[in-house]
This record gives sequence, structure tokens and C-alpha cells, in this order.
Amino acid sequence: MEPKRPSPFTRLRRRRIFFALFALVAVLYFFGFPHLEAFDFDLDLPGSVSRANIVNLVRAKGKSPTQAEDVPELYGLLHLVTSADSEDQHILTGAEDFDPTKPVAMSVYAGGKELDWGKRRQEIDQRFPLVVFSKTYCPFSKRAKKLLATYQLSPAPTIVEVDLRDDAEHIKTLLTRLTSHSTFPNVILLDGSRRCSRERGWWSATPISSLLFCIFLVHCYRIVCSCVS
Repeated sequence: MEPKRPSPFTRLRRRRIFFALFALVAVLYFFGFPHLEAFDFDLDLPGSVSRANIVNLVRAKGKSPTQAEDVPELYGLLHLVTSADSEDQHILTGAEDFDPTKPVAMSVYAGGKELDWGKRRQEIDQRFPLVVFSKTYCPFSKRAKKLLATYQLSPAPTIVEVDLRDDAEHIKTLLTRLTSHSTFPNVILLDGSRRCSRERGWWSATPISSLLFCIFLVHCYRIVCSCVS
């Protein structure tokens, strides 16, 4: 007795299920899982509970906080030189037993304040993608600033005139250890800011990779440049 063959309807249903699963896998592979805000739920939630709060709560649970030790020490120095508080330049000179030739704890750069270094790093990447450590009287520093001004970058390069700061000697020693360069100007190009800077038009002004831009500065203009990821 011959085995019963599946009907054409059964085979067609199996094919539909197979292609549906295949399409679902393809969509998830190429586009990823949808975020909660992609769905327009009409929820009437009481009090302070809202759809936005639920989304933020889910994101917070799925993402581990950035620890200070996960952020490169150079961001501690960049935090000081880009701070709006002029008193922050006294943090290093006032620190007890401070030795810039050795690794410095991020808490020292924070000056005793509680800082979310993950958030601060993102802020620096977005607002200060290019930091130039300069000296006002140095001809090479003047040359570098003049060159960078021709690009009309936005955000504009952040110029730090080291010789005008109280912590000048500490900054020089820190840059020597953190970037392996002790001369000025010392250009810090934050490679981690490339994506957010593209959105702000920064990389549209210089449509080359950060590495190539550094090579250009070093070999054509003898300007020290460090890329930070």
C-alpha cells in the first residue's frame, strides 16, 4: 500500500509558512529588532507613568552604566580644558601627591564632583570633536590654527592656549604620557565623535577619515595629531 501523499493544499501552506519565516528572519537581520517608540500605542497611563518613561526604563535596564575605568584617561584631561568653569584649571595644581607621569584616577579630574563619565564622554565627542593644545607664542601653533581655520569646521576646533593656564606644566606632562608627544601644537581628533559629527556637518567639511586627516597634518604640516577612539 502506497503512503499517502500530502495534498497540493498542504504543500502550498508549508511553502507559505517557510517563505513567511524566511522574510521575517531577513527583515530582522537587515533592520534589527524594532524599538518600542516605533509603535504608536495609545495608552492612557495615570500619574507620571508615560510611554516615554516606559521606553527609557526598558533602555536603562538593557544597558549597563559606563564605569569611570572604561573611559580613556585623556577624556579626564579634555574635561578640564573644555569645562566652562575657569576654576577647574586649578584642580591639578591643588591636588595632593599629584604625579602626572603616572596614571591619574578619573575622580581627580572631576575635582571631587560626581560625574557620569559615559555621559561626559559623549558630550565631549559631540561638542569638542577637535581639540588643539597650543601655545600663543609658538609659530607652529599659529600655523596649525591658521590651517584649521580654513576648513570652517562646525563645531569649530577648541583651542587650548596651554601657556595661559596655571596647570600648563601638568598638561604638558599629561600629554606626553597620554599621546606620546611633548611638543606643541598637539591636535586631538576624537574618532569616536565621527558619527555624531557627521550629523552636525563636521565631516562634510572634511570628507576624509580621521586617520587620513591626521596623516595629512603630520606629514604635510608637521603638526602632531592624535586620534582617540
